[in-house]
Amino acid sequence: MKKGIIVTFLFLFALNLFAQDNIQWRGTDRTGIYKESGLLKVWPDAGPTLLWHYDGLGEGHSSVAIDSDKIYLTGMTDKKGYIYVFDMNGKLLNKKEYGDEWASSYNGPRGTLTVNEGKIYLVSGIGEIYCFDQNTLNTLWKKNLLKEYNASNIEWGINEAPLIIDEKVIATPGGKQHNMVALNKNTGALIWSSPGEGDLSAYCSPLYITDQQVPIIVTMTADHIIGIDASNGKKLWSHENKNRYSVHANTPVYGDNMILLTSGYGRGSTMLRLTNGGRSIEEAWFSKELDNRIGAMVKVGDYAYGSGDSNRYWFCVDWKTGDIKWKEKGLAMGNIIANDGMLYCYTDRGNMVLAKATPEKFDIVSRFSITLGTEQHWAHPVLYKGTMYVRHGNTLMAYKVK
Repeated sequence: MKKGIIVTFLFLFALNLFAQDNIQWRGTDRTGIYKESGLLKVWPDAGPTLLWHYDGLGEGHSSVAIDSDKIYLTGMTDKKGYIYVFDMNGKLLNKKEYGDEWASSYNGPRGTLTVNEGKIYLVSGIGEIYCFDQNTLNTLWKKNLLKEYNASNIEWGINEAPLIIDEKVIATPGGKQHNMVALNKNTGALIWSSPGEGDLSAYCSPLYITDQQVPIIVTMTADHIIGIDASNGKKLWSHENKNRYSVHANTPVYGDNMILLTSGYGRGSTMLRLTNGGRSIEEAWFSKELDNRIGAMVKVGDYAYGSGDSNRYWFCVDWKTGDIKWKEKGLAMGNIIANDGMLYCYTDRGNMVLAKATPEKFDIVSRFSITLGTEQHWAHPVLYKGTMYVRHGNTLMAYKVK
């Protein structure tokens, strides 16, 4: 019996140790919920210790990806995109140009890299999808999604973090016939194509839902929310979802058989309930007030948290009913992640805020200002092995939060 207990303990310890070895867009599973233990519940008055920073990234808004204790990030210099690789101490291990990048407005790479089984995947702002060798950064294959699948770029450039499902890499060109595609992750060959609703892409990175009878890819396109069968590309369902700029930049949030989709520019939030094993949906609730634009939301327990857009509040909403538990002014809008009952809020004015995730009130315990870097404070922070990584334009910062 004692031996069994020891084996179980070691197994659980190993799971915890390696639970976050691979960080992609918004964590290991795109929820924005991290799985760190022992992080500070209160930061020092001046903010957590800055362990190191790197000031040569160029322009860009992508977030950090991490795999096996190496940090991967993109930036743009002189209209060319680059991949950067760092060790945990901030030493630059590799840097390589990959091609032209978005240089028309809010310049630089948008979508976060996805690292998978020795390869790195990237969708650029101009619609090129790349597969790189993780060690050498050599290009293994690439495709122009817009030309290949008869699609058009969108006003502020394609913004999508590639989604890997088994041997498939998923992307959303936004073509009339080839709205979403699944490519072989090793060769780039087309596996399936879905017409969706024929909308343009909408700056959204898709979510993969695995606990239904049908495996579902959920994303937002210009005018719809779509659910696609991951095995064959068949459209299972869609739900109209419009705003005046066709911008839906937040990855859907899933939990308890329900999908939260939130947009700014006057749209608000829609909660859909999956039915018939994921093959169909019904609207559970709608809130025009809860209008997060690009900062995403997180589900902690029975509540969701995030900021508004034109409604310039931070919100807590009951996940099941849509009832707003609190809304508070005083902070600029921003993005949000969570870990161990705490909210990490990074505002577009450069304030980093630590708060308790509670439906009682916006319980801020610590804050400090991000003073390094350039341009907009839009990249989402990342937590990994006791360190918080914050990208602000040209600069990557690593803060000790354990």
